[in-house]
Amino acid sequence: MHPKKILILDGHPGETSLSRTFAETYADAAKQQGHDVRMVHLSDLQFDHDFGQGNYEDFKPLEPALEQVLQDFEWSEHLVLTAPMWWGGLPAKLKGFIDRAFIPGRTFDTRNTTRIGFPAPMLTGRTARVILTSDTPGWFMRFIYRQALIRQIRDQILGFVGFKPTRFTYFSGASYPKPGSVDRWISKVARIGAAAA
Repeated sequence: MHPKKILILDGHPGETSLSRTFAETYADAAKQQGHDVRMVHLSDLQFDHDFGQGNYEDFKPLEPALEQVLQDFEWSEHLVLTAPMWWGGLPAKLKGFIDRAFIPGRTFDTRNTTRIGFPAPMLTGRTARVILTSDTPGWFMRFIYRQALIRQIRDQILGFVGFKPTRFTYFSGASYPKPGSVDRWISKVARIGAAAA
């Protein structure tokens, strides 16, 4: 098996979390199989997560932390993002990271467009795995919310800049897990990490 360059982004803003546990579990399993792994914890990053005026020509200069992670994105062949779903979306700091780091000229090209008129993605040739935790039951996420957050991450964020395919692992009941659930979840993440999937 060809060793992959894997970037793991622990997208939980706290220093301890299930997201961090899953990120580290995946990393350990992937490293044991000979993959090249870089790990980033969102809680360690210092940056202004307000995009400000929000236009393509005049955005804030990237702080060193954001520049380094953006270089890690460019280096990677496979992205692993672990994060909780809060209020139907991503944590504010993680969303701010995306707002600030996914900028034109680095992750998408406004000078060139796709067949349907979107800016051309610049991070093509890469795949992704997203591991989400939530208290929303899986059936409710699927049939009532229609997997809105999953579609946003897959199509409007990662797909927009070139990550395809993006696969998802969804764990519900995360705040008060049933006995044995966390151990089963960790085992599943370890299997995924060993396969670099």
